[in-house]
Amino acid sequence: MSYRKELETAKKAALAAGQILVEQKNNLNKSIFSSNTDIKLEADIVAEKLIKEILTDETSFPILAEESGQSSDQLSDIFWVVDPLDGTANYSRNIPICCVSIALIKKMKPVLGVIYDFSNNDLYEGSVNTLAMQNGLEIKVSDISNQGEGILITGLPNKTDYSDEALLKMVKDFQCWRKVRMIGSAAIGSVYIASGKADVYKESRTYFWDVAAGAAIVQAAGGTASISNQNKDFQVDVYFSNSKI
Repeated sequence: MSYRKELETAKKAALAAGQILVEQKNNLNKSIFSSNTDIKLEADIVAEKLIKEILTDETSFPILAEESGQSSDQLSDIFWVVDPLDGTANYSRNIPICCVSIALIKKMKPVLGVIYDFSNNDLYEGSVNTLAMQNGLEIKVSDISNQGEGILITGLPNKTDYSDEALLKMVKDFQCWRKVRMIGSAAIGSVYIASGKADVYKESRTYFWDVAAGAAIVQAAGGTASISNQNKDFQVDVYFSNSKI
């Protein structure tokens, strides 16, 4: 497969969802669930429904989506992964670091990714057969080769206990880097690696739909993307880098 048709379909879906998330924000920025560490909005549901409609109309692959789960009892060797709004908390508070994320998976490996940073109108894409692009222009990972000059993007692990031991371990790692950023969107963090804005993104117990598209784009940009330790809830550990750190 060349994946070019699927790439165009994913871009169409991402752009359509992003447009709604921008134009209808006043109506969509309504909480339907919240906890001490998470929030869900009407925006998540509406954007996902639109994306799934477009993917279903134009392809025959099953879909794994953040809000609705699997579209069939068993996913095939090739399937879509959809995060309709990565960075929901940012979106809810008008922090412009959020996006639509769509990936195509083959034998559990991301082979195509599209991420639409709708706040900044930046469309990122990449696949195993195409270059990594930002708004149609090629992007590449950075050439930084040591942590002391590098920028790390990370986040507090999902369901972390916030214990002194856990936080101290993170701080010790932070001390190795020139700068550390927590931005609230794994997908945006991924494309920051792909476009050379930062050098490593790593996080434990994030979700597969948060990082699948970013993995494909990072690899298309010349970086490396490791996704490991997946559990039954599709939580994973990730390490995306410029391939030099």
